[in-house]
Amino acid sequence: QVQLVESGGGLVQAGGSLRLSCAASGRTFSSYAMGWFRQAPGKEREFVGYIIWSGGFTRYADSVKGRFTISRDNAKNTVYLQMNSLKPEDTAVYYCAADSTGWGATISARYDYWGQGTQVTVSS
Repeated sequence: QVQLVESGGGLVQAGGSLRLSCAASGRTFSSYAMGWFRQAPGKEREFVGYIIWSGGFTRYADSVKGRFTISRDNAKNTVYLQMNSLKPEDTAVYYCAADSTGWGATISARYDYWGQGTQVTVSS
């Protein structure tokens, strides 16, 4: 069982930055791939990016590539989402998720555990 808690959301102006954190419980965190997804009002949850168990590979949605960076600290059981050059269309609830295969996926159904989400609002 893995419990995930996101933090770091808030209100920021367009062009600004935020860093989200996702703290995980459990001793097996380092074996999980970690993904980030987001859901805007009235829209389906969408893939943002993921990082594999070792931190040696990341993948991003085209909409955030070059602006967002995922990293992890396995010693702290934490994964991060650094968001730069934020746009109003990045406004959403952001979720972290854990994939027990360790290799990540762009599909939300592949993830076994989810956090409760943190709101990010970007004003124009």
